Amino acid sequence: MYLLGYDIGSSSVKACLVEAESGKCVSSAFFPKTEAPIIAVKPGWAEQNPESWWENLKLATKAIMAEAGVTGGEIKAIGISYQMHGLVCVDKDMQVLRPAIIWCDSRAVPYGQKAFETLGEENCLSHLLNSPGNFTASKLAWVKEHEPQIYEKIYKIMLPGDYIAMRLTDEICTTVSGLSEGMFWDFRNNSLATSLMDYYGFDQSLIPDIKPTFAEQGRVTAKAAEELGLAAGIPITYRAGDQPNNAVSLNVFNPGEIASTAGTSGVVYGVNGSVNYDPKSRVNTFAHVNHSEEKTRLGVLLCINGTGILNSWVKRNIAPEGISYNEMNILASKAPIGSNGVSILPFGNGAERMLENKEIGCSIRGLNFNIHSKQHIIRAAQEGIVFSFKYGIDVMEQMGIKVKKIHAGHANMFLSSIFRDTLAGVTGATIELYDTDGSVGAAKGAGMGAGIYKDNKEAFASLEKLDVIEPNRSKAREYADAYERWKYRLEKSMSK
Repeated sequence: MYLLGYDIGSSSVKACLVEAESGKCVSSAFFPKTEAPIIAVKPGWAEQNPESWWENLKLATKAIMAEAGVTGGEIKAIGISYQMHGLVCVDKDMQVLRPAIIWCDSRAVPYGQKAFETLGEENCLSHLLNSPGNFTASKLAWVKEHEPQIYEKIYKIMLPGDYIAMRLTDEICTTVSGLSEGMFWDFRNNSLATSLMDYYGFDQSLIPDIKPTFAEQGRVTAKAAEELGLAAGIPITYRAGDQPNNAVSLNVFNPGEIASTAGTSGVVYGVNGSVNYDPKSRVNTFAHVNHSEEKTRLGVLLCINGTGILNSWVKRNIAPEGISYNEMNILASKAPIGSNGVSILPFGNGAERMLENKEIGCSIRGLNFNIHSKQHIIRAAQEGIVFSFKYGIDVMEQMGIKVKKIHAGHANMFLSSIFRDTLAGVTGATIELYDTDGSVGAAKGAGMGAGIYKDNKEAFASLEKLDVIEPNRSKAREYADAYERWKYRLEKSMSK
């Protein structure tokens, strides 16, 4: 008995097969093998053809089925993870009307900002509409104004995961979690965000039927089964955006738990047990996968642009030529906690939402030519990245999230012991590192939705924990002092 998980990203589509009883991934594949193209007709635009997701999904599915030697009849449920905030528009015949406007497209920012100001900032934030900014609702507003002939033909709007589910089942539906990431959900009233929809002039009929995140959401049609090499009738029993699903893959379901990634950019995703918001709108809030009217579970998302990209820049431009990341970490470990007073503000990759959309650039503070060397710069860069995470976690704690444990994949910056130890030391949280990915999380989510697993504890009992990093209490003061110095320099820079 197997579970099939899909992860629909903007760079590739990944598929995996999980053996339900053991919880182990037996095969995985992704397509295309080079990064998928993004259509950018104008600066700031980013579109993709949804048909390309489907074609790559077919290739990935056939590859894992062949490798594992599994037949379609052995698959009991399908789960879908997908790139968030995209907009797919279809007509009554389920035909796509225009290329999908994907997450990194920025054309709709002025529409969201105007809505934020017109509806009232406190009103939007208190109903967890965040700043409507560049989310799906604002992208639809752009289509309504600039492409009225297309807008008039729209039967339903969908997120990328909804589109893939439609191709699999010929049914159009979505989830509360999905609607929340598009700014279509009002958490105060537990209903569609009618105030925002009325403001934009959207008819509620554009919104698909709403299904639970963990539940049957349709079954694979005979046509889709033939295209994919599957069996007709397999249920789709789970779908979620990539960040909530990353939390699922790391078994993050409860208030106070954090899922984190630290690649080119960094993400801190924390679960909150109450409806609360940051009055400065430095983070975004969505419905987590297990949110319900009876049990509040909200995902608070912090994204930091200047993360691993700083570390790679340091490797190319400051570290000795030819050095590996591991060797760079060894060199950095020769510098003490706090890097002898050097602080690096890692914000050289564009405006930061966490800094109230300011673009302050990356800077080195406290450098002394007589005492500091490469090892101090390398360590200060990693510490600066960690401290930016801590700064965001402070915002989450002000919203009522008591951060006790951080779950992360054993990858990217989390491969560095300096990064891990500093993050544990400055937050006081235990860090647990796991071997997993989004497609595996989607497959196990499908197992929960199909009732194969009774709960997340059973679904993730086999999740391989690779390492546990406890905060070093004896060095807590050193980490705190370094962070306070970094924070002082950050806030001084922002006040200019």
